[in-house]
Amino acid sequence: MKTNVFKTMSLGIALTGALLALVSCGNKQPGQTSMMAPEVAIVTVEPSTAAFESSFPATLKGKTDIDIRPQVTGFITKVHVDEGEHVRKGQPLFTIDQVQFQAAVDQAEANLNSACSAVSTAQITEQNKRMLLDKNIISETEWQLAANQLAQAKAAVAQAEAAVVNARKNLAYTTVTAPSDGVVGSIPNREGSLASPSSVQPLTTLSDNSEVYAYFSFTEKDLLEFTGEGSSIDAAIKSLPEVELQLANGTRYPVKGRVATVSGVIDNTTGAASARALFDNPNGVLRSGNTGQVIIPRTTEGAIVIPQKSTFELQDLRYVYTLNDSNIAVSTPITVQPYSDGKTFVVTSGLKPGDRVVTEGVGTSVRAGMTVRPKTAAAAQATAE
Repeated sequence: MKTNVFKTMSLGIALTGALLALVSCGNKQPGQTSMMAPEVAIVTVEPSTAAFESSFPATLKGKTDIDIRPQVTGFITKVHVDEGEHVRKGQPLFTIDQVQFQAAVDQAEANLNSACSAVSTAQITEQNKRMLLDKNIISETEWQLAANQLAQAKAAVAQAEAAVVNARKNLAYTTVTAPSDGVVGSIPNREGSLASPSSVQPLTTLSDNSEVYAYFSFTEKDLLEFTGEGSSIDAAIKSLPEVELQLANGTRYPVKGRVATVSGVIDNTTGAASARALFDNPNGVLRSGNTGQVIIPRTTEGAIVIPQKSTFELQDLRYVYTLNDSNIAVSTPITVQPYSDGKTFVVTSGLKPGDRVVTEGVGTSVRAGMTVRPKTAAAAQATAE
């Protein structure tokens, strides 16, 4: 009897378990397995206009930076300007001791007067000799000697006149004037210092900052991208958009400039070509010696743009995860343009319009071959908020 009771109880338990399993299977909803797949944001790529900026380190120089050097040797007796002062063309900058040069002028003028007197004497002698020659009182040779003395006296006058001009010029050089409008640089030598044309250090540097050049370098790749195939450098320069200047403190200079020249020679040691952008400087904010970044905008029409966070690198190649029709992540190699805005990439190959690209969980929760539940970037943003 006990054995039959145990068998009956075991059979009841087994039937109950089977019944519960059937009920459980009957309540399972279709697609419950897909609910276990991670939900990730995607973006469907479409052609658009991509706008980027390329920055190049630059050094600023005035339109003209003129080293002011004396043309005569002497001690500085007066400095007429101060560092950073705006000056006009012809304005006195320095005065060099004029005593010896004024004395040289006086001596040269005295020598000229003496030479002029000698010409007058020689001229009178030559005229008298001519009269005597005409009367056959003296020989022609004697008259010729008098004529030669007159010619020598006139040559001495010419030499004396040249000496006066040279002396006066040297005296004028004792006042060093500005060769153009500009801003005075540092003045290392003050009153009492010896100034000489052979000195290594100039008296000062005068910078014309009405316009400022920003010198920077293009890499060979940048140069090819800007010029394109079959385009000359001159044509490429003219087609470049206006450029901006980012100052050392990170602010943008309010006046836009233009690329003025690009060197036609690429430096073999650096692989770069020097370039120069020109900026107007009406308020004198920019100074020679400043540094900054030349910003060149770039626009690509019909570009496929994706977030940088949607990509990953493997063995120097860049990939993204695209979704097939079954929402399975597929590792897809792509190539991108070398420049970017730091947030997005412009894809040059590997994707086509309509492809769905995973934009979150790349390299962490999403792997190749994994089934995912896609949601648009807009929906992901709404969920985050």
